Amino acid sequence: YQRRVHGMSGAVANAEQIAASDPKKYFIPHQFENPANPLIHELTTGPEIWDATDGSMDVFVSGVGTGGTITGVTRYWRKTMGKAVHTVAVEPLQSPILTQTRAGETLVPSPHRIQGIGAGFVPAVLDMDLIDDIETIDQADAIAMAHRLAAEEGILCGISCGAAAAVAVRMAHQERFKGKTIVVILPDAGERYLSSPMFEGELYKKVEQANASNPWL
Repeated sequence: YQRRVHGMSGAVANAEQIAASDPKKYFIPHQFENPANPLIHELTTGPEIWDATDGSMDVFVSGVGTGGTITGVTRYWRKTMGKAVHTVAVEPLQSPILTQTRAGETLVPSPHRIQGIGAGFVPAVLDMDLIDDIETIDQADAIAMAHRLAAEEGILCGISCGAAAAVAVRMAHQERFKGKTIVVILPDAGERYLSSPMFEGELYKKVEQANASNPWL
């Protein structure tokens, strides 16, 4: 309820209220401000991508939820490995808080349908100085790309993954990134979105029809 009515800030405030009611019973890791969040990505995700690409990644595209992934991975590549990777942050067009922050504008968080990114504030663990570009994506385009990933690549991922992938494809078509290796993070799976707009499209109606006619299911 708090997430739906008051956004992520409301959800966090509600969680803190619950934890304060019985500190011995509840623990909150504070993912938006805990330095262990970007650190674990600096120690694990960054090296994993380095090994998988043999250090050849030129562009890193990631949605910003807590900001831990994009911060930790970029720190590893730039500070530990000395590779000048170009980092691109993805946020909802309907709630462009990072874009507004960089432009010095008044922050106006708004509802959107891309769960997992666009918290409505700038997370404390997000190092904005590491971000080269901030790209917005329309929620409809994010869902459409998630559908494409399922239908064309067999990757059943979440809406925020569709957002990041759509931006990665957009960047790949830019002349400045011609011939560059672009890596995009897809951090979650589609089965978490069964009650979301992700499963409202024609694609998933066909899936349901196929399952209904399968005698083995």
